[in-house]
Amino acid sequence: MKDTVIGVDLAKNIFQVHGASRAGEVMFRKKLRRQQFMQFMATQPPALVVLEACGSAHYWARELAGAGHEVRLIAPQYVKPFVKRQKNDAADAEAIVIAARQPEMRFVEPRTEAQQARGVLFRARQRLVHQRTELVNALRAVLYEFGLVVPQGIAHIRHIEAMLDEAVLPEAVKQECLDPLRQISEQSVRIDVRTKKIRMLAQESENTCRLQSMPGVGPLTALAIEAFAPDLQSFRRGRDFAAWLGLVPRQFSSGGKERLGKISKAGQADIRRLLIMGAMTQVNWASRKAPAPGSWLARMLARKPRMLVAIALANRMARAIWAMATKQEDYRDPALSVAA
Repeated sequence: MKDTVIGVDLAKNIFQVHGASRAGEVMFRKKLRRQQFMQFMATQPPALVVLEACGSAHYWARELAGAGHEVRLIAPQYVKPFVKRQKNDAADAEAIVIAARQPEMRFVEPRTEAQQARGVLFRARQRLVHQRTELVNALRAVLYEFGLVVPQGIAHIRHIEAMLDEAVLPEAVKQECLDPLRQISEQSVRIDVRTKKIRMLAQESENTCRLQSMPGVGPLTALAIEAFAPDLQSFRRGRDFAAWLGLVPRQFSSGGKERLGKISKAGQADIRRLLIMGAMTQVNWASRKAPAPGSWLARMLARKPRMLVAIALANRMARAIWAMATKQEDYRDPALSVAA
């Protein structure tokens, strides 16, 4: 265990550094420019360096680890309670050190360059999908003003093209609608290119291939788990991973009375959304083809709303993903296991 704890309040150009012993004795307070920061840290003996988890924190974690320091990242909401009175860079750096000394404190796993690269690719595709959806909705809004109703979804873009050819519309409106159509076509090509890259990357890793053996988990979900989730070995059990994703009820319990609300949505939003979407596909399929009588899904659908069942199923999927990753095993269907 390192004797010195160094808290760093990161910024674009000015870094505030606070060094203290494990007992809390202040050793130094420094304000450093970006160019001076690594020079100063390289002169320090190996220490526990704590950073707030922010945009550049993973990069600096790798750089500081290369300089011989032990690096930990801490969520900003865990630092805020330890800020004394006025908020400034020096107070934030000191609060980081105080928070890091708490024995029960939870830390964020630093990401590797490969994880960050996969995350950039995933977010780039997501951004293009959002931009394309915005264009489609704008196009639908224009047509609606002239009495033409188009259902939601990119699948109806061909219907819009046919409608523009057949409908009697002012020439200026038609011309203005053609430009978004061209942009939608270009965005679709870009999305397809990134989707193919994601599928290729999802086939390169043994872990992502294993995750895709589970129904409802495809290349996008598998890559998102690899890019955004920490090492699943860091969770004690599958329930902890599901709680980290925010797939558990939020508690308002007091006085021995248990009160549970909606899901907490406390964790990684991309993985949670994809798991719920994958679970919803299984629920929709079960409405067309009845699940095995007496199975968990059949019992839940008989007495609960479909969306609630999908979220509960996403919770079970998260727990199963933890088990698959920690035990290095492919997915096993519970219904088949019971039958065997």
